[in-house]
Amino acid sequence: MGGAVSAGEDNDELIDNLKEAQYIRTELVEQAFRAIDRADYYLEEFKDNAYKDLAWKHGNIHLSAPCIYSEVMEALDLQPGLSFLNLGSGTGYLSSMVGLILGPFGVNHGVELHSDVIEYAKQKLDFFIKTSDSFDKFEFCEPSFVTGNCLEISPDCTQYDRVYCGAGVQKEHEDYMKNLLKVGGILVMPLEEKLTKITRTGPSAWETKKILAVSFAPLVQPNHADSGKSRLVHLPPVAVRSLQDLARIAIRGTIKKIIHQETMGKNGNGLKNPPRFKRRRVRRRRMETIVFLDKEVFASRISNPSDDNNNSEDIEDERREEEETKPSELKPDPPVNFLREKVLSLPLPDPLKYYLLYYREK
Repeated sequence: MGGAVSAGEDNDELIDNLKEAQYIRTELVEQAFRAIDRADYYLEEFKDNAYKDLAWKHGNIHLSAPCIYSEVMEALDLQPGLSFLNLGSGTGYLSSMVGLILGPFGVNHGVELHSDVIEYAKQKLDFFIKTSDSFDKFEFCEPSFVTGNCLEISPDCTQYDRVYCGAGVQKEHEDYMKNLLKVGGILVMPLEEKLTKITRTGPSAWETKKILAVSFAPLVQPNHADSGKSRLVHLPPVAVRSLQDLARIAIRGTIKKIIHQETMGKNGNGLKNPPRFKRRRVRRRRMETIVFLDKEVFASRISNPSDDNNNSEDIEDERREEEETKPSELKPDPPVNFLREKVLSLPLPDPLKYYLLYYREK
């Protein structure tokens, strides 16, 4: 599933392509996608495919195509402070992006069938928190994952503002999914081969919108053959933050405001986003066409007649362009983590500094 946009060379280029194709349409969703590198959720030997608009599966580990995740994020209409339930949470990639938008006072829960995938998701979450500078650019709603079948959620569970199901939902389970929502909530799920957005407008009132055609593996039905009893899934309790943690959030927020004011003072009105380095324009190339026929693969090269005539001219133009733009296309220095620098410069005891930085390694 996927392939709707061109492959990127890195995470930013993938996001550029998703924006150009109108799969990413809002600034909040763009920021979340740029903040978390999709390749970090791949096994090392498969990272070459991370920036292609394709789904990836290895054993029980699975990632949907980027165009699917972006449509899901846009349809959920996420806002700070909401509660979110991810059914089939997998690697935690989507849950982590959602957590960047929900902020410290949101709720971020996931249910995953396979315990090995839960462990994988926890490892990836820990890596993000400890090493990514993006963690300090947001106030994060950390996801909590539980193992179980999402069709066996305890009936006394709380309802959520936003729900996403990452597997094909059979028609007979549609009402079950709807009942996980609060009034005013939004449910996004694959239903009858369509990614579907359902908004609960009242206790028994719903609005349904079909977003796009998709192909998802169906939900795994509960198996009670062993015990004959349902294994109820109990979702994590909604945690109440400690006064100490609330103080950390407030202090970090104040420091960020100071940094923003200082930046605005230095740069006048400032820039909404730092300038991004433009990629060099790619000149016309001969196109390779690959044809699949009865399990045989044939590759043919198709030339545009004008390409041969203009080839030497294009090469010369390209060389001249490279010389002209070379100084500005040098790789920029890694972005500075201003929050970290500011905290470390404060006249505070080291343990307090490290607490404000969540004891992060980077």
